[in-house]
Amino acid sequence: MMENWTDLSPCAGGKGGDREPGDLLEDPGHFINRELSWIEFNRRVLEEAANPAHPLLERVKFISIFANNLDEFFMIRVSGLHRQVEQGVLEAPPDGMRPSRQLQAIHQALVPLIAEQMELWKGELLPALASSGIHIHRYEDLGSDGREYLEGYFRREIFPVLTPLAFDRSHPFPFISNLSLNLAVQVRDAEGGEERFARVKVPTHLFPRLVRIPDHGTAKDPHDEVHLIFLEDAIRAHLGLLFPGLDVGAAYPFRVTRDADLEIEEDEASDLLTAVEEGVELRRTGSPVRIEVVPDIPAQTLAILGRKLGIPQHMFFPQEAPLGMADLMQLCSLDRPDVKDPPFIPSVPPVLEREEDIFRSIRKKDILLFHPYESFSPVVAFLRQAARDPQVLAIKMTLYRVGANSPVVNALLEARERGKSVAALIELKARFDEENNIGWARALERAGVHVVYGVFGLKVHAKICLVVRREKEGITRYVHLGTGNYNASSSRVYTDIGVFSADPMLGEDVSDLFNSLTGYARIPGYRSLLVAPQSMRKEILARIEREIARQEEHGDGRIIIKMNALVDRDCITALYRASRAGVRVDLQVRGICCLRPNIPGISEHIKVTSLVGRFLEHARIYYFRNGGQEEIFLGSADLMPRNLDRRVEVLFPVKDPELRRAITDIILPVHLGDTGKTKRLTRDGSYVRLTRVEGEKACNAQEWFLAHRGCWQYGQEGR
Repeated sequence: MMENWTDLSPCAGGKGGDREPGDLLEDPGHFINRELSWIEFNRRVLEEAANPAHPLLERVKFISIFANNLDEFFMIRVSGLHRQVEQGVLEAPPDGMRPSRQLQAIHQALVPLIAEQMELWKGELLPALASSGIHIHRYEDLGSDGREYLEGYFRREIFPVLTPLAFDRSHPFPFISNLSLNLAVQVRDAEGGEERFARVKVPTHLFPRLVRIPDHGTAKDPHDEVHLIFLEDAIRAHLGLLFPGLDVGAAYPFRVTRDADLEIEEDEASDLLTAVEEGVELRRTGSPVRIEVVPDIPAQTLAILGRKLGIPQHMFFPQEAPLGMADLMQLCSLDRPDVKDPPFIPSVPPVLEREEDIFRSIRKKDILLFHPYESFSPVVAFLRQAARDPQVLAIKMTLYRVGANSPVVNALLEARERGKSVAALIELKARFDEENNIGWARALERAGVHVVYGVFGLKVHAKICLVVRREKEGITRYVHLGTGNYNASSSRVYTDIGVFSADPMLGEDVSDLFNSLTGYARIPGYRSLLVAPQSMRKEILARIEREIARQEEHGDGRIIIKMNALVDRDCITALYRASRAGVRVDLQVRGICCLRPNIPGISEHIKVTSLVGRFLEHARIYYFRNGGQEEIFLGSADLMPRNLDRRVEVLFPVKDPELRRAITDIILPVHLGDTGKTKRLTRDGSYVRLTRVEGEKACNAQEWFLAHRGCWQYGQEGR
């Protein structure tokens, strides 16, 4: 399976030349702008929506993800740039582009990309849906039965909750909440007179965005024709009922995106829980950063919106309806397996399938789980068994994004009911999961769990769980460490790696880390873990320098890193130094990458790829050849300033030789050998598909792992 260029053997070549002075390596031209790199990532998501090899509703899923990503980008990243401009921030990122210039570049990059999105929707996906029996109608195209049903539905369900808000001298301009979809309605008296403006909010929080219309047929097969209409179109068709006695002219959809980046002043907050709650409530009222409007909206209406919302022309983004295309995810809930990816059943490692006592299995050897190809159920079983085992004394874990109806949290609640000591560190500041985490924090507190709300000034992003058990030999610590959240739902669509271990050094490290998180312990250092912000950056840089030294002395330096994002200046310049020395570096970076490959004399030994496919690549793997004494770390951290400096992150070593071989012989080579979904980063910041030998079949890593589930489980019968 391993291609020549992914081989982990020493790379050919000599010792490399003299090193470049640090200041030249940090030339702004050697870095890609973070925001523009993110836009390139989202372009790759849109390209998956355009890929006819995907089943139809999977393509719709990707176009929805593209739109949702864009919403979050404006709410967080663009809003931050606007704040920097307002505050007169002059500091530039490593690429040297100041905030105002970044905003211009973002606008220039996004306008054509949004046009591509709409062309794909209207030109390909909408007709393909209709051909597959999923019809999204315009009101004008409905027959009499459809119109009659829709009017009844509107009168019964929608009409009572609508509140038209006028705007004139006696009516203040209505507040437009974040991400709300609205209609700008033009009305005038029936006898004539001045044209007036009213706003009607489309209640997408109360009703499905796509309203289903019965086909009045008799068949019950789920593959029958499905007829839908957008909620705003249903409202627009019945505006006369909202404005009796007035002539209703045209109605134009528009949508406002606001600054949603919470700024919690922790040093001024007496109660972090309350402060986060208040911040979440303020999110809907942040400063506007984008208004999406349909192209035919009148200039007068645009002027009113711009003046009253206080935003300039460049914040308007014209887009054909429908606006808010993240809501298209609703279509993926249709019972249409014929236009979805085929389902699969995750495997369970044989050692966990056969053993009723999961602790006995972990004592025998470390166990690796590779999600979603392997089930998340052993993690839940581990916690449930810990909750019910009379020998278990305590459970401690971090919770970042756990989702609704969490079996993980339910296991913690059961453990507390059975008298275990349970401690949960819940990160209240997990972006866009704050409300969910607040709810779980309160439920756990009510049950008597020791709940910690995070660490002052930092986010706790580490994924760690500790179970303390009394055994004949004494107290044994069992740990689960992972790259992903303790979220059973996302484990089905995110690729993550978790490891169970009873290694005493790991157990002691995790105990020390929890003591530092929940108390005042000052841990001078850890035996096995790399922990941010304390030492992770230093340890990563030291290992890069070690590979440089190996290359200069033996010619066998080798680094492979698989991660979500590469932004940190120090880490990028260290990788540049490694490349100049001749170290062969493979980086598989799913999203943002600010390192610029293929710069002569700087980065010609660095290859950067990105894999975007059916599952969200989320595992972080750090490989250092170390002269044959290979080191592999897994964990939650990307090489970004926020991860290394402003979060509690953990990278943990893979100590078991068989698990290391699973990663070096299978998991990394298959990912790096992907030619079906992988694109390669070029020097100019764009991505190109990998070229294949004529006639060579594309290798799709994710499909390969699905077809070979569990093959990485070394040393077990039934492999």
